[in-house]
Amino acid sequence: MKKPFITLNSLKTVLVFILLFSFVSQAQTAPQKHKSEFWQHVHFGGGIGLSFGSNYFSGTLAPSAIYRFNDMFATGVALNFSYGKEKYFYENIMVGGSVIGLFNPIRQIQISAEFEQLSVNRSFDNPIYLDENYWYPGLYLGVGFSTGPVTIGIRFDVLYDEERSIYANAYNPFVRVYF
Repeated sequence: MKKPFITLNSLKTVLVFILLFSFVSQAQTAPQKHKSEFWQHVHFGGGIGLSFGSNYFSGTLAPSAIYRFNDMFATGVALNFSYGKEKYFYENIMVGGSVIGLFNPIRQIQISAEFEQLSVNRSFDNPIYLDENYWYPGLYLGVGFSTGPVTIGIRFDVLYDEERSIYANAYNPFVRVYF
């Protein structure tokens, strides 16, 4: 019997994440008379990604939050949920999180270091391929150009493993948005 692609624990994790993100979003928009000093330095953002073709679909939701210590330094956390399917070949779900550090030596340049840990679950349609379920770490060093709340750049995974990575190569472009 084939193992179910989406496990109960995966669904619970996603539901907890959605509820937590909804709560944080609502708390952020609620009127506040005296906002604490801490929350004045917290910025929310993240990424949404879609990719599709005639036989392929991929979607990602990755909310994040950073604490800006000053104009030069910030640190934060992010959650990541990705789903992908190639018709007649495989289906995958990735769930995980990351910790990020940001350094802006000048306002327009952002240098980043990010550690990401993802649970990767791949289910293949063809029985000659074994289904996969493993954890994949990524340590990314990046540089980007910032304008307002948006940073566009490239990052490099120093732990890149060609056999197990979820990306085609160690270099990945990125767009970060924080409000």
